[in-house]
Amino acid sequence: MDPAQLGVMIPIIALMIPIVAIWTKHQQKIAEMQLGATAEHTAEKAAQYATHIQKLEDRVQVLERIVTDRGYDIATQIEALRDTRRVDESAGVPLGLESKERV
Repeated sequence: MDPAQLGVMIPIIALMIPIVAIWTKHQQKIAEMQLGATAEHTAEKAAQYATHIQKLEDRVQVLERIVTDRGYDIATQIEALRDTRRVDESAGVPLGLESKERV
């Protein structure tokens, strides 16, 4: 490299250093903003999940209270429903859907 080329390269490199420093700071600020937005989004999702879980727990508590407060005998009720369904199946009107030959 001759002295003329070296004389041109030194100022160019000297001017590039602050440009790279400014660009690096800008990229760091962008990364911090993205991190903040992600943290906020995650907190919102966690709050939504907590609310959803609380609603489900409340519903389970209500169902438990219904079953236990009224002294339900679940097995007896299921069998009673099965017996009712068997009676309904036998009490019907035949629809006459047998296959008939067409003329």
